[in-house]
Amino acid sequence: MIHNGDVLKLCFRLALMAAVLTPGASFAQGIPKYEEFVPKSGKGPVVVVISGSSGRLNYWTYAREVSRVGYYSVLIDGKDILTREQDGEANLRAVIAKAQASPKGTPGKAMVIGFSQGGGGVLAHAASMPELVSAAVAYYPSTRWAARNLPALVGRIRIPILVLAGERDTYNNCCLIEWMREMESIAKARQIPLELVVYPGAEHGFNLDGQNYRASDAADAWRRVLEMLARHHPIAP
Repeated sequence: MIHNGDVLKLCFRLALMAAVLTPGASFAQGIPKYEEFVPKSGKGPVVVVISGSSGRLNYWTYAREVSRVGYYSVLIDGKDILTREQDGEANLRAVIAKAQASPKGTPGKAMVIGFSQGGGGVLAHAASMPELVSAAVAYYPSTRWAARNLPALVGRIRIPILVLAGERDTYNNCCLIEWMREMESIAKARQIPLELVVYPGAEHGFNLDGQNYRASDAADAWRRVLEMLARHHPIAP
């Protein structure tokens, strides 16, 4: 028997494939490459960090800082998760499973943090994996691919989600604040655990080195991420 929830999941998956797949594209096999950052203790709860479209290098420092807090963080490429050529959901599941099986990771669920394209991957996939993911953070997530059906996107959220957005973000029209606020409104109406924090005057990549960097906003966002980690993905004494 096919349940309504299964039908909704299938329809959303087909819509996602139509949005991100190009003609002739095929799903790649295997576990995507990732870099690991091990805490001083030698092991810790798993945190998966998903980069933006610029690749892992620009997010290396962030993943390292997560490990310095006490987590075993693994950094993967957003192009492997919100992707035209691969099965992003399967890729994320494979990375989480491999990290959980590592002697450097403690048993239990993972937390996922994504940026831009990687933030879109958080909303598309991690948000509906309560069996694997405790909570997630999406920095200025890509939502253009789902802008025509944001109610379906929000409706798939099964874990606490923190969205951090710049009010003046117009980068490639991928992550417009109007879409973030619409998601927030839908989530509030349905009592779905999505929290939106908007930084007035901030643009895309406000926490990354470059012309858009805003120290106070970056610090506030990091504080909120630490609070999410402590609340939903704590380190055992």
